[in-house]
Amino acid sequence: MNSSDGMRRLGENLRSRRIILGLSQELVAERADVSRPTLMRLETGEGGKIEHLMKIASVLGIAEDLISAVDPLNTDLGRARAHLLGRQRAPRRK
Repeated sequence: MNSSDGMRRLGENLRSRRIILGLSQELVAERADVSRPTLMRLETGEGGKIEHLMKIASVLGIAEDLISAVDPLNTDLGRARAHLLGRQRAPRRK
């Protein structure tokens, strides 16, 4: 998968999540403190700033999911090589 395909899929998933939650673009943009065109660019996979993505993800209730998805300690390889990071896995939140 190339980066533009990934951005498009991520955008589609953000849009689908918003629709399933019954939220309008206007409401999500307002709650995330971003412009509607910024939200539209992210939803269409055209790109945007990571801070905007995280604000929108927070409004949609998936910010922690995004953070966990890139945590290297959530993989077998990451756990096997955790010593390279100089840190141990943090306790899971309840």
